[in-house]
Order: sequence, then structure tokens, then C-alpha cells
Amino acid sequence: MTRTVETEIVIVGSGTAGATLAKELSAAGKKVALLEKGKREIRLGRMRDGLRFYEKHTFLKSKEGTILYGTSMVGGTSVVASGNALRCQQKELSDLGIDLEKDFLEAEQELKAAPLPDKCISEGVIKLMESARSLGLEPKRVPKFIDPNKCKVCGYCVMGCRYNAKWSAVNYVDRAVKNGALLMTGTRAMKVLTANGKANGVEAVDSKGPLKILADIVILSAGGIHTPIILQRSGVDKAGKKMFCDPFITTYGISRDTNQTKGINAPMYIIKPGRFIAFPFIDPPVQFTLYNGWKPLLGQFPRMKALGMMVKIADEPIGKVNANGSIEKPITSKDKDKFKEGNKIVKELLIKAGANHKSVSTIRPIRGPHPGGTAAIGEVVNKNLETEIKNLFVCDNSVFPSAPGLPPILTIIALSKWLSKRLIANQRTI
Repeated sequence: MTRTVETEIVIVGSGTAGATLAKELSAAGKKVALLEKGKREIRLGRMRDGLRFYEKHTFLKSKEGTILYGTSMVGGTSVVASGNALRCQQKELSDLGIDLEKDFLEAEQELKAAPLPDKCISEGVIKLMESARSLGLEPKRVPKFIDPNKCKVCGYCVMGCRYNAKWSAVNYVDRAVKNGALLMTGTRAMKVLTANGKANGVEAVDSKGPLKILADIVILSAGGIHTPIILQRSGVDKAGKKMFCDPFITTYGISRDTNQTKGINAPMYIIKPGRFIAFPFIDPPVQFTLYNGWKPLLGQFPRMKALGMMVKIADEPIGKVNANGSIEKPITSKDKDKFKEGNKIVKELLIKAGANHKSVSTIRPIRGPHPGGTAAIGEVVNKNLETEIKNLFVCDNSVFPSAPGLPPILTIIALSKWLSKRLIANQRTI
């Protein structure tokens, strides 16, 4: 027998977007149900923890072999993010009539986004910054949503923060629940329910079997992979196309006197707009075993002085997420040219900072941390983030009009605040 839950607004996904929406809408007195297919994770901070909550207990891959990051847990991938609070897509969204300036300021204040003090930055990163300046580059500090007074500088941000020093969407989920929102974990949304061309709920399944969550408004915030799958199952056939993933590669070198293995990842960046952004980045040691090219490095890891840099690009949006969950994401020749340009600078920087030139090695495969664009504004949703099905909205980086090539969390929060305010005011059109 199918059970039924009735609410005013149902949100699918408790990551950055879903959690922000739930917090804002419940604070305004709206009756909200927040669906999450994963559970609340308590143990964080180690590779063995990541094996529990990363999708399929490892990493998703496109058929071409590109790794795509995704998690199943309360808070979504915000839990395993590096805590970067950079703005992105502000102009692109503004050109579409979506002005996020006030929402960005609000988000930055709530997250207390600020560059980290030197005590949280490794000697290796300090050396990289000095070397970058000597090469005529312009390194900048990254604003972070990390509390430096709680941070233990363990370097395991990407496995979740066990010291509660880093903001994640879990913080917003907890506030939403305090406001009266219903958090439904272990609940997988299958498709959107409709009647007379309007969304009126979600068909889902949990450990007890099928259920229906009936609502006046449905918001999909399940991320760039799962949102388009649900949309396609619900009859929105345009979803899933034009996928990007902000791919990155990581290059390492071994130094005799400079260490980067203990410190916050990505505390500074070097950017060439439209081409690439580069951050200091070191993978957790055991994670090396998942990538090609790790053996020369891992054998030395306990005693080595490691330096690492990530090169991330805004890729061409030619990927695809199919209704059956299969993913296509080729890396184009234009993408490869951007990587080549960025990696040339990164290798020069690593050597300048003290890495032995013979040790410099690039890890494969390519990784895509921010899959999105699969329900883009103007393609799948309108400027109000509403689909062709009335009362069915999408709010996550699926709606981004292009690849940002930058960390999207701050923008997703700002966009979610923007949509929340409009729904609270019942303002449906720009």
C-alpha cells in the first residue's frame, strides 16, 4: 500500500541548494518536506568514511572515464567540498535578469567567508605563492567558509570535517528542521507527480516501500546528475543535455625542503579568465591508489615533501545524462588546450617552488567535481527556474547557463535564496 505525506513544498535533495531552500522557506512559515536518498553521516574525515557516502562507494564515471563527484548523504557534496567561497556566474545570471548581488552578500555574511590566516596554510603553499609572484603571476587568497579557530589543518576537507570547522549544508538542514521542516532520509525520489499539467507531488520509495509526497510546489535540487534523471522520468525530455563538469587535473612534485601535505587545500588561486584556474591541492594519501600515475608518488609519501597544484577549466557543455543513469562526458580538444596551457604554468611553478623537475607528474584520470548545466535556463527551465510543468522548479547547478570553471557553492546558495524570496512573495515572473 502506498503511503501519503502532505505538505506545501517538497524539495528533492538536501545538498547546498535544497538545504538553503528548506531553511529559507521554513523560516517564512512554509510547510516543507526535504527528501534525501542518503542518511546523515556522523563519522567524517577519513578515506574509509568517504567510501560510505560517495556515490557507488567510490566515484561515478562517464563512459569516457571522466570521474564525476557525487555523494549520498544529508548535506550532499557540500560536506566534502574544500570550503571555497568564490562567486561565479554572477554576470551570466544577471544577463538573464537574475540579480544575485544582495543574495551573495547575505550568503557571504552567513558563512563568514574570509581568507584563512597563515596558521592554516602550509609552508608549501606559502612557497608556491612566493614563487608565483616571482614568475609574474598574481596569486590571490581564496575566501573560505572555514572557522580557523576550529580547524586542525589536517588536510582532509574532501572527506568531510570531523572538527565541525567547515560550513556544510548540514548546518542549514538543521536550521530548517528547527523551523519545522520534515527531513525524510533514505527516501529516493523517482518522478514528479502531475495533474492537469501542474506538479502536485513526488513519487518516492524508502525502506518501507513506495510513498507519495503531495505538495503545491515541487523543487528539484538533486544535483547535475540526479535532477535531470528525475526530470526525464517525469516527461521533461530536454533535460540531461549540455552537461559540463568543471574538470580538473592535478600535478605533483617532490621537494627536499618544502611540505604541503599538512594544510588546507586551495587557500589561494591563480586565474586566467576564460581559460583556467589553478589551486594548491593535495589528495589524501590513500586516494592516490584510485588514480593512474600514483605509484611513483605513493611509495615516497610517508617521507616525502610533496607539492601539488590543481588546474580546473570551464569545459564545453557537450555531456549528457541519460534517464537510465548512464553518463557521457567527453573532453574536447578545446578543453585539452586549456589544460595544456594551465599545466605548463603549474609545472613551472612547482619547479620554481622547489620540486625536483624529474618528479613532476600529472595524475589521471580527469575529474569533474561540479556536474551541471543539465536543466539550463533557457533550455529546460525559464528565467524563474520553472519547467514546462507548472509548479515544478529546479534549483541547483543544473540550471547554470554555462560552465563556471569555479567552485559553485556560494552561487548556489545565493540562487536558492533568490528563488526562496520569490516563492515566499508568490512572485513567479521576472
